[in-house]
Order: sequence, then C-alpha cells, then structure tokens
Amino acid sequence: METLFIWLGILSAFTFVLSLLLLPWFLIRIPPDYFIRPRDPHKWHVLLQPHALVRNLLGLPVLLAGIAMLVLPGQGLLTIMIGLGIMNFPGKFELEKWVVTRKGVLKAVNWIRKKSHHPPLQAP
Repeated sequence: METLFIWLGILSAFTFVLSLLLLPWFLIRIPPDYFIRPRDPHKWHVLLQPHALVRNLLGLPVLLAGIAMLVLPGQGLLTIMIGLGIMNFPGKFELEKWVVTRKGVLKAVNWIRKKSHHPPLQAP
C-alpha cells in the first residue's frame, strides 16, 4: 500500500509540472472568437468520430489524475480543466463558457495570451 501512495505522489508531481507547462500552450491555441462563434446544434455525433475517441482516451487519465489530486498534492482543478480541454464531449462548450465567465478567469487567460503576443479572447 505504501508503494501505491509513492507512485500516486510521483504521478501527482508529474501531472502538476505537465499542467503548468501545457496551460499556456493550450490557452494560446484558442481562437479569439471561440466563445462567440455559432455552434453545431447536433452535438452527439461528435462522440462517434475516431479522433474524438482518441482525444477522450488521452484526456481521461489526465482528468482522473486531476480528481485524485483533489486529495493528493498537486493542482487538481487545473489538471481537471486540462483533461476536460483535451476531451471532446457534448456539453463541453457550455462547461468552458461557465468556467471562463467566473470572476477573474477571463482576465487571467487574456493576460497569458498577451504575454505570448496573441489577441485576447472575446467575452462570451
């Protein structure tokens, strides 16, 4: 049992560093008009596409690691958000929009984008 906790701690530290390194990269890849452009009303067909399956299989371990980090050392919420960002599922846009409209989030995201010489995200 002790070795399990050691490995979970190592995984937690690894995903913490990885999430800090990948966060700016993910944020600058978002198009500036992402939250204001029209969306496809037929959302469920996304799950049947092969690239969506691959993205979900890659994002699921990151999401689970983030959930584990809520009780282990590490950036749990940040890792959960990165895992959800990798994944592709119905309702993802509404979840992203909800997160970005929280107080200070859009300001922080646009600060990171400004430091990387990218235009700010347009507010939803």
